[in-house]
Amino acid sequence: MRQRKSTHPATPAMNSNSLVSIDDISRDEILGLIERARYFEEHPNHKILDGKVVATLFFEPSTRTRLSFETAVNRLGGRVIGFSDASTSSSSKGETLKDTIKMVSNYVDLIIMRHYLEGAARYATEVTDTPIINAGDGANQHPSQTLLDLYSIAKTQGTLNDLTITMVGDLKYGRTVHSLLMAMRYFNPTFIFVACDELQMPREYLQFCDDHGIRYRLEKDFNSEVLAQTDILYMTRVQRERFTDIMEYEKVKNLYTLRADMLAGTKPNLKVLHPLPRVNEIALDVDDTPQAYYFDQARNGLFARQAIICRSLGIDILKQENQQQ
Repeated sequence: MRQRKSTHPATPAMNSNSLVSIDDISRDEILGLIERARYFEEHPNHKILDGKVVATLFFEPSTRTRLSFETAVNRLGGRVIGFSDASTSSSSKGETLKDTIKMVSNYVDLIIMRHYLEGAARYATEVTDTPIINAGDGANQHPSQTLLDLYSIAKTQGTLNDLTITMVGDLKYGRTVHSLLMAMRYFNPTFIFVACDELQMPREYLQFCDDHGIRYRLEKDFNSEVLAQTDILYMTRVQRERFTDIMEYEKVKNLYTLRADMLAGTKPNLKVLHPLPRVNEIALDVDDTPQAYYFDQARNGLFARQAIICRSLGIDILKQENQQQ
């Protein structure tokens, strides 16, 4: 009996150069991206994207992520189109995400997108073969932030291995801590999760730790004992935009604040990271301490994102440099 051909078009396979979740890339790829970020810090300006057009589609507000991605494209010699406010796009007229992605794919070589819905970036890869970089999807994943975090950790600690990382604040909705937790599975970390019950690390990520043999403990108190054990202190903002009940937000928004005096007696290698923006969780007096690294961390985002963009476009800058020598 002859098989009847399907009349439905096949769903495109996800472009292997897309970056939706940090789980999409291996340990060796992570280390390779860190090596390339280091190269771009030393040599930020190139013309390797000459003739390439990159779309930045930000359905959710962003300052650092959008500007660093756009700066990365410009410093690599490419051009940027897109929007930073969904109300200025056809989505405000009811256009579906699928239609937006398929339409934009006609014009560009790469799409960088942030969306308020978890899974939006993964869905985008299913409707186009243009590579997609996830610049944050709801409370889910933020892989480019993770790469710049890993680069910052490697720069300040000299290694990614055997570190104690304390995460403080909004661990429930904080996509940056979810992605970083997953990436660190290759490097034998110990995690201390400091949060109230309402904002503690979700069960699925604790299960991830259990499945991968990652040591962790849960704490409610943000005290000197916790800080004394810490190599990397990762502070997070309690995100008002993730709460449907404003009273719940008001109850937890100021529970954890780092002050400069709390850093006395900590390890000499301790660095304070924060994905920014901050609200009240890091006092201004911390900015002048040697432990404060969050503004340098944000600067590292440019170099990490240059490396990610090149990966997504199949460009190996180190190989090109070696061939020219």
